[in-house]
Amino acid sequence: MDQTAKPDDDVIRVRAMFISDAHLGTRGCQAAMLLDYLRHYDADVIYLVGDMIDGWRLRSGWYWPQLHNDVVQKLLRKVRKGARLIYVPGNHDEFLRDYVGSNFGDIEICDRAVHESADGARMLVIHGDQFDIVMRHARWLAFLGDGAYSAALIANTWLNAARRKLGLTYWSLSAWAKLKVKDAVNFIGSFEELLASEARRHEVDGVICGHIHHAAMHDRFGVRYMNTGDWVESCTALVEHYDGRYELLRWADVVREREARAAAALAAVAVNGEVSRKAA
Repeated sequence: MDQTAKPDDDVIRVRAMFISDAHLGTRGCQAAMLLDYLRHYDADVIYLVGDMIDGWRLRSGWYWPQLHNDVVQKLLRKVRKGARLIYVPGNHDEFLRDYVGSNFGDIEICDRAVHESADGARMLVIHGDQFDIVMRHARWLAFLGDGAYSAALIANTWLNAARRKLGLTYWSLSAWAKLKVKDAVNFIGSFEELLASEARRHEVDGVICGHIHHAAMHDRFGVRYMNTGDWVESCTALVEHYDGRYELLRWADVVREREARAAAALAAVAVNGEVSRKAA
């Protein structure tokens, strides 16, 4: 991990942070992991790149535990401290698209945005569901797929509860399965290429998006493509440092490294204590 992103620092300040697909309001949301990330990072500008709140799931049954409320309050606290927050709605929080163009204090709601990096590079910020063929042409199938996906996330929740009891770290069953299915891999490639084309159409240097729950950062299609990932499977976020450099943070890995360091420190203390006891 980059030296500027040590999780043990009190707060790491970056120029911009990009978060998407938290799906607050669902049991699959890794709210505790997201809250931990927000406690370690602050930014001048925060982009919420869609599907932060899962309106689809909330319509079928209310689920909003305290941790989900804590995430919202943490974001609002950052705004009160001076951060600018730009909310780009996605398909699961499409009810907010009725408010596109509205500005609530330092919270702006827009269909898409252009972020100018510290080095002058211009990035199109968009959720990306507009370029999902299923979403555009077979919306009923998207809802059906969402139900199956939710079932996979419930299985993922139970699996990780068992892993925690065994002292193991977070692992995403649904993300692993997705990357093993050829059609899903092909869909990801097509989606990335479409978003890269949209960036070229807007004459910008790259695109920052979400939607497909697959964190990535590459220049494979002639422009910079960056996907923030999600907070139900990969637990990832994108940040821009003050020198214009972008970094994709995989927070489950950060937590794993932190826990390993803490365990090593405790072991060292125990060994030193035993040596001191024997010496005495």
